[in-house]
Amino acid sequence: MLCGSSGDAESNGPGRLLDMHAAVWVHCNCSLWSHDVYETLDGTLVGSKRHINSMKHTGFCAVCARPGATVACFLPSCGQSFHLICARKQGMCFLENKTTYCKHHCPRHLLGTMIHDLSIKRRICCERNEIKQVARMLKEDEPENYFIRIGSLLVNNIGHLLPQHVQTFKFNTDVNIYPVGFKSTRFYWSYRNLHQRCQYHCSIEECSGEPLFKVKVVEHGEENVTFESNTCTGAWKDILDHLVELRRRHGLAHLFRQYITGEDLFGLNEPAIRKVIESLPGVELMTNVQMRYGKSSIYVLPLAVNPSGCVRTEPKSRTFFKRFPSASHNFNAGGSSEKSTWMGSGEFSITQYMKQFTATKSQRYRSLRTEWRNNVYLRRSNIQGLGLFAARELEQFTMVIEYIGEIIRNEIAEIREKVYEQQNRGVYMFRLDENKVVDATMAGGPARYINHSCDPNCFTEVVATEKGEKIIIIAKRKIRSGEELSYDYKFNFEDEKSKIPCLCGAAKCMKWMN
Repeated sequence: MLCGSSGDAESNGPGRLLDMHAAVWVHCNCSLWSHDVYETLDGTLVGSKRHINSMKHTGFCAVCARPGATVACFLPSCGQSFHLICARKQGMCFLENKTTYCKHHCPRHLLGTMIHDLSIKRRICCERNEIKQVARMLKEDEPENYFIRIGSLLVNNIGHLLPQHVQTFKFNTDVNIYPVGFKSTRFYWSYRNLHQRCQYHCSIEECSGEPLFKVKVVEHGEENVTFESNTCTGAWKDILDHLVELRRRHGLAHLFRQYITGEDLFGLNEPAIRKVIESLPGVELMTNVQMRYGKSSIYVLPLAVNPSGCVRTEPKSRTFFKRFPSASHNFNAGGSSEKSTWMGSGEFSITQYMKQFTATKSQRYRSLRTEWRNNVYLRRSNIQGLGLFAARELEQFTMVIEYIGEIIRNEIAEIREKVYEQQNRGVYMFRLDENKVVDATMAGGPARYINHSCDPNCFTEVVATEKGEKIIIIAKRKIRSGEELSYDYKFNFEDEKSKIPCLCGAAKCMKWMN
């Protein structure tokens, strides 16, 4: 995509190809040595997509004069950029600290750190949001050219939900959503020929205002047969019945069909597909659906084409929305509580936040309990000590992690704080309400390592769940992969003798945490 050469290249040159998107590839060294790209501990190249997209039509090479030159000389007054192949031919200096200089400007005291072999034998990949990538591929202008393959499942079209589908509540149950136009292909055992597989083309259509589920059986040497039903499992009922009987006649292991649902065979329960479906416009109005992942901006439908050609000639329809009550209190590490008008500078309103949490917070908390490990990782902080970092791109208002610890009373917290200070331990306590404190010093999770910042990218909120109140760290804005997480501790103000210096380094830093 940058150097213009095709296929895997020499390992001591551009290197092997890395997948950025469908039919979009880039050589690993072309991306790694780009000016604004850096590598995380897990081998992810952060910023590669953004930087490469901005440079593929600009950044002309000083040697061949073609665009896509991303390897720049780090001397500000030089300003020359090269393709990696051209840079190697020109004798460019590649240093261990990942800086590059042209042959005229490389500092002599850094020549000892020069890298002569650019071969990469470790795991490395481009930063990407796989769920968004799935959604984008399903939105391509020619979707028939792309298929999402998940094991024995091919997904051709994610479908859509119109206002009439949402308002009737006939296109969803309490646990599933059925978008009209959804198409998939399942490779599964044939119910007519033993030990053979065939294709089952699954689709969801609309018939008389209700969903119609179709399964078309395509098998070599056999006539195509279509099964229809008004339920997802019903469309597969006859197929599974025939398959159970076929296996019984030949003495094969029994197929427990009661544990096989139509939604599973259609592919509606695949996590990647489910996340895209839950991001479809209109899903937030299905108040009777138990969301697994919650509303997000993963999939956005293109603008509708007006039949009359002008939006002002179209009939106006009423837009329904749900009005939320005022939010609950936020409690912070300093022990004070305040109304959620927001923690910080008022960059977003409570209305935006409540719209994002269409799925109840308790539902999102249940998902968080199993998914938090995919959100964060621990490493040395740029602020102080250890810190918690985003392991993937986090959308605004995403529940990131729970602050876990032992729940104790105020009196016990005061005693323990003195004991910890005498033992020269770090104190990790978080006030839950006026009477209870969460002590994570001796028994806590990684959330205790999140550092303070005067301009944080997260905030905290107490969420009521079936098991009591929980402290949740929530993304205040969109957070890039590899970015350190932080929130405002909001300590009470103290006198000069008890001041704690702030090391966050933010532009809005107050210099003191209390």
